[in-house]
Amino acid sequence: MYQTSSDSAKPPSNQPAATGFPVSYSNPTPYYTTDNSHYHQPPPPPQPTEWSTGLCDCFSDTKNCCITCWCPCVTFGQVAEIVDKGSTSCGASGALYTLICCVIGSGCLYSCFYRSKMRRQYNLKGSGCVDCLTHCFCESCALCQEYRELENRGFDMDIGWHGNVEQRTRGVAMTETAPKVEPGMNR
Repeated sequence: MYQTSSDSAKPPSNQPAATGFPVSYSNPTPYYTTDNSHYHQPPPPPQPTEWSTGLCDCFSDTKNCCITCWCPCVTFGQVAEIVDKGSTSCGASGALYTLICCVIGSGCLYSCFYRSKMRRQYNLKGSGCVDCLTHCFCESCALCQEYRELENRGFDMDIGWHGNVEQRTRGVAMTETAPKVEPGMNR
């Protein structure tokens, strides 16, 4: 337990001090070699993809175009609910958008952040500056494009995030069928 004077008089051993760093190698191989057998790089990030529709393709969906033109808070609320994956409701996002429009005079300051968030989620081309400029000068067209992008990715915008999740899980459960009972098998 206590070190005696005879223990301290022992000569030092041939073992290196335990520092956590390798002192010698039995098989010296460099950390990086010219052949890539010892060195693994992570795969490069995927290239950003184009939006599925153009910014000015608003008239391909006249119903959404009219709703967005007269009441952009509805379209924004639907987009925000899907982009936030249900953490905020369509009504709450739309109401906040309307409040910002009434106080500041333009909801583009709020909606451009959702465009950037959506672009990052789906790896779409663009940048933060382009997102803000798009919403500042073409608010209705930008909201319609985001709405169409989510629709083209398989979302039913009318039922919201939770409705889409329920519909997809119900679709999986419905594919399973009950076992077939052969006629004449009685208990």
